[in-house]
Amino acid sequence: MDSDRWSVLPPPNNLSLFYDADFPANQSDQDFNISSSSGPQQDRTSAMVLTVISFLVCAVGLCGNTLVIYAILRYAKMKTVTNIYILNLAVADVLCMMTLPFIALQLGTDRWPFGEVLCKIIMTVDSLNQFTSIFSLMVMSIDRYLAVVHPIRSTKWRKPRMAKLINLTVWVVSLVVILPTMIFSGLNKVCGIVWPEPQEVYYNAFIFYTFFIGFFFPLVVICICYLLIIVKVKSSGMRVCSSKRRRSERKVTRMVSIVVAVFVLCWLPFYIFNVTSVTGTIPSSAAMKSTFFLVIVLGYTNSCANPVLYAFLSDNFRKSFQNVLCLKKGAGLDEMERSDSRADRSRMVNEANLETHNAALLNGELQTSI
Repeated sequence: MDSDRWSVLPPPNNLSLFYDADFPANQSDQDFNISSSSGPQQDRTSAMVLTVISFLVCAVGLCGNTLVIYAILRYAKMKTVTNIYILNLAVADVLCMMTLPFIALQLGTDRWPFGEVLCKIIMTVDSLNQFTSIFSLMVMSIDRYLAVVHPIRSTKWRKPRMAKLINLTVWVVSLVVILPTMIFSGLNKVCGIVWPEPQEVYYNAFIFYTFFIGFFFPLVVICICYLLIIVKVKSSGMRVCSSKRRRSERKVTRMVSIVVAVFVLCWLPFYIFNVTSVTGTIPSSAAMKSTFFLVIVLGYTNSCANPVLYAFLSDNFRKSFQNVLCLKKGAGLDEMERSDSRADRSRMVNEANLETHNAALLNGELQTSI
């Protein structure tokens, strides 16, 4: 094998799999000795910069997603079906952010000082987040499809209790999917996945396994859902301003679609790197290695981007954030909820009176005509 090529890249789902020691043991050190050819100081500087970025991502992600969780649990108005799915996504992101400091420390020190048990826990939680996130987004997209395309028939399914049950199912399925990580994760100088022989076969199978189950298949389902939504909207000639409910559904659909799009943008480069490592070869250079590290950090950045998107795209999230952070004077969200409830009851009474009045007029017209 040429000394300037990587035949494989670190297995997915974990920043800890950055090091030459994690590559298959039957490969020569010459194949992966990037640091010696590019300068140890340059490699160390890149590692330290990425470590600092990782800690910043961790801090922002923990604060933002904790705020999302608190807002949904605190205010009754936030307990919608879509927000229950968002709550599930935020919990997964918080767990992911809690593992990031350990991974960042390994990146900066080139060693894992925390023992094998904690290594397995960190690897499991980190992998669990990635699959739970994409499965949650897939479920949210299916929910949007039901809400827009089948608004009446889906009412018996689109309930908070059902959403909680679906969230539990997502976690169980994700646990089953990450069994290979749970079984084979361990210490090999650093924390990573230690594949049995033949290591290359196991590694290649794992790359395609995670790509199809953890990215490609959910993305296909998501795309189909939004395609059907677009077809429905175009064919039925829905008007955005026809009702308050329709405007609300449109805003929620827009928010979910943007969250999905950001997820794809953050994780697509990572999967391109990994699939390319199996189907082809990647130049072995310090710049390429640093780029790969940056791509993985970009994937983790998605976890701290979601709260920002909610704040910009959802009025309810923005109001709840303002109230929690005491950034807005005046009535709290609870008071606004009571005002909205009174307004809804008043509107329902007015609509009922109007229908009664119209029926009386129509009855009078019929009697006159007869």
